[in-house]
Amino acid sequence: MKNLKTLIVFALMMVQIEGVMAFCGFYVAKADAKLFNNRSEVILVRNGNRTVVTMSNDFKGNVRDFAMVVPVPVVLSEHDIRVVNRSIFDKLNDYSAPRLVEYYDEHPCAPIMREESVLEFSKTMQANYTSMDLAFNLNEDYGVAIEAEYQIGEYDILILSATESDGLRRWLTDNDYTIPQDADEVLNPYIKSNMKFFVVKVNLEKVASQETEYLSPIQITYSSDKFMLPIRLGMANADGPQDLVVYALTDQGRVECANYRTVQLPTDRNIPTYVKSKFGEFYKSVFERSWKYEGQNAVFLEYAWDVSPQNRVKCDPCVGPPPIQGDLAEAGVNWLNSTGKAYFTRLHVRYERDKFPQDLQFQVTPNKERYQARYVVTHPASGDFTCDEGQAYLKDLEMRRSKEVDELRVLTGWVTKHQSGYINEFSNRRLDRQDLEEERNEFIPTGSSGGKGPGGNQFPWTLPIVFVSLAFFIGLTSRLVKKLEAVRSVS
Repeated sequence: MKNLKTLIVFALMMVQIEGVMAFCGFYVAKADAKLFNNRSEVILVRNGNRTVVTMSNDFKGNVRDFAMVVPVPVVLSEHDIRVVNRSIFDKLNDYSAPRLVEYYDEHPCAPIMREESVLEFSKTMQANYTSMDLAFNLNEDYGVAIEAEYQIGEYDILILSATESDGLRRWLTDNDYTIPQDADEVLNPYIKSNMKFFVVKVNLEKVASQETEYLSPIQITYSSDKFMLPIRLGMANADGPQDLVVYALTDQGRVECANYRTVQLPTDRNIPTYVKSKFGEFYKSVFERSWKYEGQNAVFLEYAWDVSPQNRVKCDPCVGPPPIQGDLAEAGVNWLNSTGKAYFTRLHVRYERDKFPQDLQFQVTPNKERYQARYVVTHPASGDFTCDEGQAYLKDLEMRRSKEVDELRVLTGWVTKHQSGYINEFSNRRLDRQDLEEERNEFIPTGSSGGKGPGGNQFPWTLPIVFVSLAFFIGLTSRLVKKLEAVRSVS
């Protein structure tokens, strides 16, 4: 019993009072942001006109080559910038990732657990439970001004303003910031909008090794009416679609995209049990198929829930421990002591230049409806199915598995025409099929052992009898017809 309790720490109890089955299920697997190539992750926190943006740097290579240029609406002060721990991304990703849920059928021939007993079991389970050294070339007139400069963590940071895109591009290039040569087109709209530029390089004296896979995430805070995320600059040298996962937190409700459609991914779909071993591949196919179906220019919702500390239910079922108040504070949530409310939205965007010509504009909505991308596998019961309920269960199981295979094809586009073995796995245990075979066999003579097949050559003597009977019937009919004709001729 101890092992059972340990196994279903994250158990979800579901009771079907009028039916014959109850289910018990738990989290099996998740499809996280790391499944996707060319990905980036951003945490967005919005409260009034205050925005906190935390950027994850999944940079691989020599840190000498690292540079980041982010358009921002205002000049940031030093206390508006900080370095945070990478673990906050892992926590938010692990908790909100699309998930696979596993259920087990109750045996249909077993006694049904009373509702009071199930509720009592559920209650029991819950109870167990340095100075900067930047060689800037300022001799040439680039039309660029350094509004501020800071050294924070392992980064050297500048806040720039510019009057024209060519000058900004040349300034960045001349000062060893690696950016695309054709960046003018992308930079120009930000300059015209009077945006500033948050420019980051790594201070080589502050890093232990110049070869790295992860740099510390950078968090910036500012006040502005603009609630947006600049993505066009990242497309300037992209060689294909980019994946962006946004973890958004507000005190009002869901975050949605204002200038592109926000679309829910298909969820709560029942899929075959064999998908369990390749759930990551499955979800990638689901996302890609949905992305293409929606015209490759939609923003996809993967999770939305009230994660306020006082809200005990934050998922169904949970993928991992929920973010606690300290995690939310690390992400930039600073209002819990006053309102106590926090709503978490996970958005997934796959973008490229021709489909996303504008930066992402967001809005906070009053929508508090729960949502998560969730897929279900249900394992069949095992044992004896000779009771009436067991026979009905086997018929339903065959139909259910057929629907699961159809659902898999619709969700992913995978070829599923060779799945009859999965659909009919339990069909030979249906008594109606066995009885039918027995009824057929009652009319089949055994025959001699020297014939063909396991029962010999069947029907060796039946054909002559048939022909004799048929000849007798035809002869009798012919004589009757002649007698009738003779009677008619006499009359």
